[in-house]
Amino acid sequence: MSDKVPVTVLTGYLGAGKTTLLNRILSEPHGQKYAVIVNEFGEIGIDNDLVVGADEEVFEMNNGCICCTVRGDLIRIIEGLMRRKGRFDAIIVETTGLADPAPVAQTFFMDENVGAKARLDAVVTVADARWLKDRLRDAPEAKNQIAFADVILVNKTDLVAPEDLREVEARIRGINPYARLHRTERCAVPLPEVLGRNAFDLDRILEIEPQFLEDGGHDHDHDHEHHHEHGHDHHHHDHGGLKHYHDEEMQSVSLRTEAPLDPDKFFPWVQKLVADKGPDILRSKGILAFKDDPDRFVFQGVHMVLDGNHQRPWRDDETRASRIVFIGRNLPEAEIRKGFEACIA
Repeated sequence: MSDKVPVTVLTGYLGAGKTTLLNRILSEPHGQKYAVIVNEFGEIGIDNDLVVGADEEVFEMNNGCICCTVRGDLIRIIEGLMRRKGRFDAIIVETTGLADPAPVAQTFFMDENVGAKARLDAVVTVADARWLKDRLRDAPEAKNQIAFADVILVNKTDLVAPEDLREVEARIRGINPYARLHRTERCAVPLPEVLGRNAFDLDRILEIEPQFLEDGGHDHDHDHEHHHEHGHDHHHHDHGGLKHYHDEEMQSVSLRTEAPLDPDKFFPWVQKLVADKGPDILRSKGILAFKDDPDRFVFQGVHMVLDGNHQRPWRDDETRASRIVFIGRNLPEAEIRKGFEACIA
């Protein structure tokens, strides 16, 4: 997997601050060579002093990054980037503020030429702390962008009161309990927190897996605080009378077993599940332990498109457990659990 260029899909509602983040990537002296694909240069307002060379749709920046626009076909742009001399450390694709990130993310699974050279690293969503609650009410795309994310920047935190910020974070957690949350002002977050996340690696998600998913998701009377505090990750469950939102529409189903799985049962089951429920399943991810297989199998999916491969051998100090997460709308949890249990070898 490591020889593929990691791709970050950057999404977020209009005005949330994506442009600020992109400008930082294109102008800071971070010593990395990133390719940033945007919809319109106008939105970014590239500073001419930073531009080294430009052809029709590709601008080279003086910090070694390059910036190009999607005119039409994302696949064509990426293939063009891959033919350029020198390697990119990463590619960042910005989606328009109104867009569903799914089709962009799917490109990296579906197109063989792109998939051979690039891999989806993470979906990063920039959310406006002040306006997110309104957007979640009036814009279904905003909810999709939150549900879809691996990393969420709750931006413009300086413009809201602390209790409002906690409420916004609770709403986010109600929709997506797995994303890594960062509170930011002007998208000031260390770039490694956004790029090179390897969100494929479920271990990182499961470090912060909230227990309320495991107990059916309805028992919020107790204070389930069993998380590791690391980085900028904030978890607020029931502190200080905070309402815990359980989003009626979006939900996650988290599965785990230490019994080895039978690949001949598992693959047909998961493929049928995403074929039947694909429109309702936004993201799926898993680390699997198959019987008689020394290697961990990892997969992730976007709607009905799944991609997976063997990652590395299980280490001696690891529990060989299979874990899967589905995030989506109105998922038939009992049916999913039963189907998963039937895949045990």
